[in-house]
Amino acid sequence: MVSIAVNRSRENVAMLGIGAYRPERLVSNAEVCEVLDSTDEWIFERTGVRNRRWISGDETLRSIAAAAGERAIVNSGVDRSKIGAVILATSSWLTLTPHGAPQVAYDIGMNGVPAFDLTSGCGGFGYGLGVAADMIRSGSAEYVLLIGAETMTVGLDPTDRGTAMIFGDGAGAVVVGPSDENGISPTVWGSDGENAAAIMQDIDFLEYMQRAQAMQGLDPAVDPVGRMSLRMEGPRVFRWAAVTLPRALSTALEVSGVAKEDIEVFVPHQANARINELMKKNLGLADEIPMANDIENTGNTSAASIPLAIEEMLVTGKAKGGQTALLLGFGAGLSYAGQVVTLPPAPAEPSF
Repeated sequence: MVSIAVNRSRENVAMLGIGAYRPERLVSNAEVCEVLDSTDEWIFERTGVRNRRWISGDETLRSIAAAAGERAIVNSGVDRSKIGAVILATSSWLTLTPHGAPQVAYDIGMNGVPAFDLTSGCGGFGYGLGVAADMIRSGSAEYVLLIGAETMTVGLDPTDRGTAMIFGDGAGAVVVGPSDENGISPTVWGSDGENAAAIMQDIDFLEYMQRAQAMQGLDPAVDPVGRMSLRMEGPRVFRWAAVTLPRALSTALEVSGVAKEDIEVFVPHQANARINELMKKNLGLADEIPMANDIENTGNTSAASIPLAIEEMLVTGKAKGGQTALLLGFGAGLSYAGQVVTLPPAPAEPSF
């Protein structure tokens, strides 16, 4: 029988460096409410958002993803020639073909490495972290650059009260690689396709093209084609989260082998500050344990929210490199992914 080679495995992996990019334009609740029928106070009380970042000028999803990835590499101290793969977690890349990761890899001087997009909504970073860690453990790569990047505003209806006040743009990245002590637990993840329509694009690509073709010869000012936009049924998502997420958090702790009392930092997806406060309380984490609240001035950046939130906590001193953190991402799909991790060092090159 022919003997087929296998890769050498590495058991211990960790996040070795983090980088982020926050678009220059800061958009307040007051500015959002110039179009949206709401108020600054109403938005903050129900979501925890005061400001969010929107791309402007020459900023694109490609440029902000590359900027975050570059900073993560610099902050990790890992030679980019040793990075064997790039994963781009995103739901807002504008083309299905070509996908984004190869172009981002080229932009940061890593052309030729395996590079692929991973789409799992707001749980994308957690999914990507699980994939990156397992790639290294299996020997498929020595180091992996994972980027979570979104330009959510490209697909927003500014008059939609369910989405316009919540979302923002941004990118966060980590270099994942071998370490002396394990810093990434097994991933606890799952999905619920039965409730997928709770967060969805309001029209598929084929229907949109057919609509555009049907409009040929008509005046777009009178009969506009419209735009594809993200829609969300907030109450339906909340009910799903109330049942699913406590179980996911408890399971993440269980499979990590880390006791609840040993968790030093809580970094949930920045979807809604009120939901996050409720999760922390229901999990029974001590009041003094810091919890990420990057949503207040960054908004919900989907797959970018967890690395952006980690970076903000490290830069401001709310958390320190080496601390043990519980992560949980959740959203479109509906899907979720969580891990217990060791936080990377504070970035020498922060995003703000």
